[in-house]
Amino acid sequence: MSDLDAQFNQAAADAQKLPERPDNDTMLKLYGLFKQGSQGDVSGDKPGFFDFVGVAKYEAWEKRRGMSQEEAKQKYVDLVNSLKG
Repeated sequence: MSDLDAQFNQAAADAQKLPERPDNDTMLKLYGLFKQGSQGDVSGDKPGFFDFVGVAKYEAWEKRRGMSQEEAKQKYVDLVNSLKG
C-alpha cells in the first residue's frame, strides 16, 4: 500500500468523525472525490429523476470524470484535513 493510499484510507475514517457535519455542497464534493479516488470514472446508469439524492451523488462523481485516481485521492485527503481544522 502506498503512502497516498494510507492517507486516503485514514482520511476516509477521519471524515466519519468530523467535529461538525459539512454543508451539502462539501458533502457532495467529498463523495465525488472519494468515489473517483476509489473506483475511477463514474459507471452505471444515472438514477431516475425523482431520486434527488442519487442524482446529486452521481453528478458529483461524474464531475470528476477524467481525473486520475491519485489526484482525486490527494484532493480528498486535503479536503478532509481542511475540515478537521
